[in-house]
Amino acid sequence: MPSVTHDDAPPLADLMPWSVAPPRLGRGWPTDADPASLKARWDALLKAEGPDREALFEPTRARTLHSAVGQLPGRSGAGTEKLARAFGPCPDPVRVLTAPFDEQWLIPDHRLIDAARPELWRVADEHQVFVLETPGSPLLATSLIPLLRPGRVRPLYRRPGAEEPNLAPGLLDHLGHSPDPVDFLAWTLTAARPDLTVPLTRDPGLWSRGVETGRRILWLLRRNGDRPKLPGGRRPYVRAPLPALPRTLHYDPDEETLHLDEGRISPVPPQAWDFEAAGNRVLEQWFATRTAEVAPGTLQSIRPTTWPQAWTSELLELITVVALLAELRPQQEEELELRDPITSAELREAGVLPPPESTRHPATVLDHHEEGPEGQFALI
Repeated sequence: MPSVTHDDAPPLADLMPWSVAPPRLGRGWPTDADPASLKARWDALLKAEGPDREALFEPTRARTLHSAVGQLPGRSGAGTEKLARAFGPCPDPVRVLTAPFDEQWLIPDHRLIDAARPELWRVADEHQVFVLETPGSPLLATSLIPLLRPGRVRPLYRRPGAEEPNLAPGLLDHLGHSPDPVDFLAWTLTAARPDLTVPLTRDPGLWSRGVETGRRILWLLRRNGDRPKLPGGRRPYVRAPLPALPRTLHYDPDEETLHLDEGRISPVPPQAWDFEAAGNRVLEQWFATRTAEVAPGTLQSIRPTTWPQAWTSELLELITVVALLAELRPQQEEELELRDPITSAELREAGVLPPPESTRHPATVLDHHEEGPEGQFALI
């Protein structure tokens, strides 16, 4: 975090006015780190009948087997008949962010999700970046549908195709640095404070350094394109084979080794092991999610009986990502000594703040029909 003392920095809530609460599933079984397990859970649900299907589904006030809901925007593979009489294959699972730095899979079926936030699904595409407020942690960013709670989700764009940035009108012109909304996002990832204010500067050199750091943060958070690597040949490897299903995780700081039972991964830098988000060690939380005990007889108990190779690859990449992010944190503090600030008062005087009330609400983005319950077209 930048070590600045100026107390009139504008809040992120005014700079990126439109925000959405994250989706709320209401049940854990439609998500998992293993997509094949999700398809097996779906098959088990549809094979069950009557009270057995209802018990497996785990109904809530928002969703039961008899709820009538439409398809998720952009997801035509799911049916819209009531789940009490549903049949057919599982919709193809999609990648989602379930916790900081934890990418898993979700069955994208509106009937399984208590509060899906369709407005997020409508603007999700390859250009979109979702900015995530996570209490007690720096801002996160992802291109995936985020399921993290609590906090707010602030899409970078209000429409698909990188159309209409979710920024206070006139903000980029007033700053005068760059017309690219991604540059503003990069600065925000670098400079945002824990209280979710964002110091701004007129200094072009400081802005450029902050954007450069923020673009690297964004690349590591989204993990798209080239795979990140630790410099100097310090790439983590599996030094001793991982067991069929490890149950314990511990770290040896002297040998820089991560132990999964008798399996060993090294080198793992201390800053990677110590890296925290939302009050938890990221590596510990990631491992615990995949090995936690679950109640037998539930859909969530349908999961891998051996450790998938894909999880090992994901863990190695995660170690690299958090190690590189840890190296950037001191750099943020050293570089961003705020000079020549642009204050909230100045932005109000210029008419940039407060943003128009309309910018706090979703844009109208429908350019095609969305299927409603029982195959009817949704009226929106």
